[in-house]
Amino acid sequence: MILLDTNVLIEILKNNKDTIQEVSSLTPLLAISSITAMELIIGARNKREVQLLNQFIARFQMIHLEPAISLTALKLIASYAKSHALDIPDALISATALNKQAPLLTYNKKDFQYIPSLELVL
Repeated sequence: MILLDTNVLIEILKNNKDTIQEVSSLTPLLAISSITAMELIIGARNKREVQLLNQFIARFQMIHLEPAISLTALKLIASYAKSHALDIPDALISATALNKQAPLLTYNKKDFQYIPSLELVL
């Protein structure tokens, strides 16, 4: 399984051919965090866009928050919020990847590169 970061999905939605080709070439199961789904929906301009986003989101396996993910995110926040400006969504997304032992495909390497054991796919 590969976990897709929000910025990757935004590029797909923008019809970025390079991103679409890169993601299409991946053979493992593609998943997203429920936090990523929330971030996309928050960015919608109206209910019609929310409907379209829900259809798009349904293409991926969604990983929902569970106690182990929350605990890992809390540890990440305690360790990196002040030193690296780690925010709550990124902590939850990276905790999801860590707990599911899945690499994270992201275009924002700087947001995650300092987290030990987190495998980044760029």
